[in-house]
Amino acid sequence: MDGAGGDTPAQLIDARIEELGDWRGETLDRIRHLVHQAEPDVVEEWKWRGVPVWSHAGMICTGETYKSAVKVTFAKGASLADPAGLFNSSLDGNTRRAIDFHEGDVVDEDAFKALVHAAVALNTSSESGRRGK
Repeated sequence: MDGAGGDTPAQLIDARIEELGDWRGETLDRIRHLVHQAEPDVVEEWKWRGVPVWSHAGMICTGETYKSAVKVTFAKGASLADPAGLFNSSLDGNTRRAIDFHEGDVVDEDAFKALVHAAVALNTSSESGRRGK
């Protein structure tokens, strides 16, 4: 699970946030904190050559950074209720849904944490369902 040079995923995510040094780093840091607030037992991972991943009983979401957006992709987003309408990207897929944050966007913290809670609930219900709950 360690990344390059033996750094932990948390250290690699810290380094990415610092390396960005702009609104994208601030947004990624905010998202990370919200994920941890919503699910204190979250596991941080570093996959696919530099993508932060947050998991609990399965993948919750990823945090990719691009020139003009921070994309937070929920692995099973198509199965999650999104009453606040946060999902604004990858809407036509059968599984994933994403939120593209752009410079100046304000994160609806309560709605975002609700999505994280729903993703964890889905992961844990899928896990117990396989064991014959």
